[in-house]
Amino acid sequence: MIDGVKVKNLRVIPDERGRLMEILRSDEELFDKFGQVYMTTTYPGIIKAWHLHKLQTDNIAVLKGMLKLALYDDREGSPTRGEANEFFIGEHNPVLVQVPKDVYHGWKCVSETEAIVINIPTHVYNYKEPDEHRLPYNTDKIPYDWDVKHG
Repeated sequence: MIDGVKVKNLRVIPDERGRLMEILRSDEELFDKFGQVYMTTTYPGIIKAWHLHKLQTDNIAVLKGMLKLALYDDREGSPTRGEANEFFIGEHNPVLVQVPKDVYHGWKCVSETEAIVINIPTHVYNYKEPDEHRLPYNTDKIPYDWDVKHG
């Protein structure tokens, strides 16, 4: 596991009225600070990658659909530099993945329907100076293959 990455299993509590799923609480060890909450979607087969943040930590969970979430550690001095992690998250695996600052991350929607993603970053989005550093999904700098692994 990439140094600083944390995964939390999310507990779904169903009853005859519907479901409840807590994603992130301010009284748990995983919580650092609150920036904002936003929802984004990704259509089937679409890749949104790569990017990293210099200031913020992301807390990513999927409410509907499934994502292949990939992370890559290119941090100088990190004990896991050069390591990649892959997580399948969403309605069939309800987890929260905490992505530390300076770790490249991106995802591909692997479900047959649009994935609905919630992110709870530790900082608000700065429209004038976004904390976003991007690379194309197919960059040679990151040794990761987005294709389906058959077998």
